[in-house]
Amino acid sequence: MAVSLFDQFMSPTYLGIPLLVIALTLPWILYPSPSSRWLNNRLLTLQNWFINRYTHQILTPLNLGGHKWALILTSLMIFLITLNILGLLPYTFTPTTQLSLNLALAFPLWLATVLIGMRNQPTAALGHLLPEGTPTPLIPVLVVIETISLLIRPLALGVRLTANLTAGHLLMQLTSTAAFVLLSMMPVMAILTTVLLFLLTLLEVAVAMIQAYVFVLLLSLYLQENV
Repeated sequence: MAVSLFDQFMSPTYLGIPLLVIALTLPWILYPSPSSRWLNNRLLTLQNWFINRYTHQILTPLNLGGHKWALILTSLMIFLITLNILGLLPYTFTPTTQLSLNLALAFPLWLATVLIGMRNQPTAALGHLLPEGTPTPLIPVLVVIETISLLIRPLALGVRLTANLTAGHLLMQLTSTAAFVLLSMMPVMAILTTVLLFLLTLLEVAVAMIQAYVFVLLLSLYLQENV
């Protein structure tokens, strides 16, 4: 039973071909393309408003050097939100429940922020490894601890996104299975379980959006330290 619960997180294949590439390509097909017209339709106007508001929110703490990352961070935010929400639909696959994919997104972007800090302000970047006023006997220990804390950041990004989505999907599957089993034995309990499943679904939609926002927000904070 425990193995079957995790079967939903296996990457699906068709004729031996993994469908992960199709799942990653789908979000870009769903959004309307910008047009050169003076007046756009309501959907495109709402999309542009959301992108502008989010870009302003995420880039406000950054200086002008960090504004070059606007396209990357905004695109990543939209990409993750779409993947997370599409994964809540029946008979779909959520690529962001795969730790390998999340690490593939987190590690290069985190490494880019570190390299930017080392190139632009190496003294300040290395200064984060040793807080000011540290007693001399604690300097080697703190340098090791801060270095480990720096290196573990991409792992924390990937594991956080994977764990939250995986836990939510498992909880929804367990609740739906309980509602189906109780339907014939205790209809009243089945109705209550169905109501709980509906509330969990709303919670998972919120988690899908919040986790995508947190992923990009932490990247922007790492970038803020290095620009």
